[in-house]
Order: sequence, then structure tokens, then C-alpha cells
Amino acid sequence: MAAALKADLKTFAAHGCYGMSVITALTAQNTTGVQDVFPVPPGFVEEQIKSVLDDIEVGAIKTGMLYDADNAKAVVKALSGHFAGMGIPALVCDPVCVSTSGHTLLHPDAVEVVIKELFPLAALVTPNKSEAELLLRYSERKVETEITSLETMLDAAGELLTLGSQAVLLKGGHVTVTLADLASFSDQHSDVRVIRDGLLGENMEILQVEKSSSASDRVVVDVLREKTGDTTVLARPHISTRSTHGTGCTLSAAIASELARGTSMAQAVRAASVYTHLGIEDAPGLGHGNGPLNHLHSLRMACVPAKSPSNPYPLTKMLIESTTAAWKHFVEHEFVRLLGQGVLPAKCFAYFIKQDYIYLKYYARAHGLLAAKSTSYPEIASATQIILNILTEIDTHKTMSAEFGISIEDLENAEEGIETTGYGGYLLTMGLEGDATKLLMAVLACLLGYGEAGLWLKKQATVKGSGIVLEGNPFRRWIEDYSGEAYQEAIRVGLERIEACAEADPPSPARLKDWLNVWKRCTELEAGFWDAAMKFGS
Repeated sequence: MAAALKADLKTFAAHGCYGMSVITALTAQNTTGVQDVFPVPPGFVEEQIKSVLDDIEVGAIKTGMLYDADNAKAVVKALSGHFAGMGIPALVCDPVCVSTSGHTLLHPDAVEVVIKELFPLAALVTPNKSEAELLLRYSERKVETEITSLETMLDAAGELLTLGSQAVLLKGGHVTVTLADLASFSDQHSDVRVIRDGLLGENMEILQVEKSSSASDRVVVDVLREKTGDTTVLARPHISTRSTHGTGCTLSAAIASELARGTSMAQAVRAASVYTHLGIEDAPGLGHGNGPLNHLHSLRMACVPAKSPSNPYPLTKMLIESTTAAWKHFVEHEFVRLLGQGVLPAKCFAYFIKQDYIYLKYYARAHGLLAAKSTSYPEIASATQIILNILTEIDTHKTMSAEFGISIEDLENAEEGIETTGYGGYLLTMGLEGDATKLLMAVLACLLGYGEAGLWLKKQATVKGSGIVLEGNPFRRWIEDYSGEAYQEAIRVGLERIEACAEADPPSPARLKDWLNVWKRCTELEAGFWDAAMKFGS
């Protein structure tokens, strides 16, 4: 039995589908390569297809390795005969020509049969770069093309669509594309839908603290063209790995599974791409060559995804994504924008710095509670270090306040605002009623939000026309403090701790919902803190 068939059946099962199989050829192979191939007689291929279709209703079909022209014709004949007059279920044709290890799996005489007789029956064809170039050479127009970029992928997918299928998914795993290429392509093709699964979105600069996770800006892109006129580009992080044995088969099987469940073509391809990507990231690393994927990664009963190279902080990413609008309002608040432009009214900043001076007492006390709730010396040390960092930050506040004519006496005697009391009281309440992780959720919004705001301002300062400036900005020190290495290191420690808590003690759905609510509330309270500065300062 071919390795592809095993991958298909695992993929069907992982998607909740019952997979049935027809063997067209037997292979002797392992992760290092294909040692031999033994084709099944065409007549027996037909018998297998008839046996399967006569018994159980089929929701979708996929073809893989057909080996030669006789077997390809046998498949076409059997499918056309059985479904005559009633339409073939969604057929996904994976034109397997060469194995991952480089072994030829489709005879040249079979290519023409596949193009002229099988493609017209297909809902989707899923060639990779090499297969697409081969198919176009053997097509009636005998197109000679070299696929090297997103643009040439788009053109090649269009050419392949003329061969008869309802849609073409041109896989770009062997085409080098960067984030800059993707951005440029997106700007030039406003009619093309670009989906960025697994790539960091807006206001997620803090997630790049782990530099190794963003060492390369290379991405993998697939191009989906449909006869409806819709074109979709699916982009995801590139994975440097040898665990790619059966990726094409897995992808096409996952698409067939989604189509069988009634998913639209574009959504089926997207879901299957994500599934395959995660299977590669979570691969077990077996064998001495190109190892297999983990087809059952999706069956883990976990509310928070496992860490992966492209998503080292899954819980924090989930927190941010669950409050996209509130988080954006906080990070890109009017207070922050005016501060970045250097035109924030001095009274607004004075009100803020006084209230922040008071708030940090609550923040330090909350970390005292966190230390009390911690069960290990490293956790106690982490909470204690934050308190020491706050004391250092207080000295920074005093120095910065002096630059704006605010004395230490002014800071000490400032009247506490209701927003400050409300926020500080909420932190202490979380510290008293919840466990250590729930309290971490409460204090995390402040830690991460200021760091993200600092990074956002620093980044915007390099964007022409943004209005954000560093040179001559009276608040430059504030920006540099929160975007600086010392504060970002504190963020890295905070990220590692919260992710470690979720990994060591995975939350139930109800507990996760509680965490998300606490995070959302604190994000809103942070924005309210700056609302007060804009209101009472002016």
C-alpha cells in the first residue's frame, strides 16, 4: 500500500470522515525514498472502485498516484460509468507525478490522459510547482513556463484552469516568497483575496520578542483560482523541516474531507491548508529522510493550542485576538497618538503621570499577592522582580515629572481619580478571589499594552506621513523606555510565565472564558485610564 493512502485515511479520520480506498499501485518505500513500484492491473482497479461505490454513499473523491495511462483510464471509466447522468461528487485530483524523495510516480503517457479525461471531471486540481510546469508542457497549448514567484503562480494557475477542472490550487511550497513580496502583490491585485493564516497581524509586535521565531520573513503561498472568477492567495509561515512526506496527499485528502462536509471550495482549501501546516509543525520526526506529518494533531483536547515555532505564545495571541477592537483602542489610543506626535497637552500628561504614580502602588501590591500565591521560587522571584522594576519605574516617573514641572510633592499629594481607584481595586479583587493565573491575566494587560504601545510608536516613527516623531518629541523618553530592551525583556519574562501556566495547567472551556473576561476588562480599564487623562487633563 502506498504511503499516500495511509496518509489519506488518517486525514479522513481526523476530519470525522470515513475513508474508503482503491489501490492503483503498491510501493516499497520509506522516508529515504521509493525503492520499487508494483502497479495493480487496470481491471482490478475498476473492480475496487465499483465495489466501494456500490455499497456506501460517497461525499467526495480524491485521486492520487495513478501510475500509468491504463490505470488512469480505468479510473475515468469507472467514475464516469457509475455516476453517469447524476454528476460526480466533488472530485479532488492530486496529479502525483514525483514523490517527495524524487521518484517518478506517473508515466509520461499517463499525463495526457489525466489532462484530457480526468481534469474535466474534477472540482479541484492540486499540483505543486513541478507538477504544474509538467502539466502545462503536456497541455494542448504546450505552455513552457518557469514558476518562480507569486505573479507566475497566478498566471500558471490561470492556464491550468483552462484544462477543464472547476478550480485549481497551485501549491507554492517550492517557491520562495517573502512578506514584502506578499505585501507588494496584495497592493497590485486588489481583486485577489489574500488570507494570512498563522502570520502576525496588527498590534502584535510584542510577539516578536522571541527573535528566533521571526528569523526569516519567508512565507509559503498557495494560489486558488476558481471558474467563478474568484482568486484566493493563502499565506502561512515557512517551516524549515524534513517532515514533508505525504504533504500533498494530506492536503488534498483534507480538502476532500471538507468538501464532503459541505464546506465551500475556498473555505475547504483554507481549513485544509491550516490542518496540513499544523501537521508539519507537530511532526514526530521519524525516519532518516523526509519524515511523515502528525495527521492526528487536531484531536488533542485542548482549549489553548500547543506552542509551535510560528506561534510561540498561543495563549497571549488568543487573548489579543479575542479583544481585537478593545486592544487596538488601547494601544493606538488618542493619548498615545498625540504623545507620539509630540503634541499631547502638558496638562493631560501631568494628570496621567500623577495617576500612574498612584496606580503603580496597586500594581506593586497585586504582584505582592502574586508572590504570595506562587508555589515555586522562580515564580516568587518573578513577581518580586516586577515589584523591584516598579520601584525603578517610580524613579523614572519622578525624573520625567520634574521635566514637566511636576514635583515629588505634587505626585505624593495628587488626588486619586475614580478610574484609578476602579482599576486598582479590580486588580486587588482578582488577587483576592482568583488563583495565580487569573491574577496574571489581570496584570498582563498593563505590562503588554504599554510595551505594544511603545513598539507601535517606534514603528510608526519610521512610516512616512504617520505624524509620529522621535526627534524633538518632548515625550521621546517615554516612547524609548517602553520600546526599549529592558522593558521588552520584562515582557518576554511575562509572556513565558503566562504561557507556562497555561501549558502546565491547561484550562477548561469555562476557565478559559473567565481568563478572557479578565483580560478584556483590564484592557478596557487601561483605555479608560487614558480617557481620564484626556478628559481631566484638558
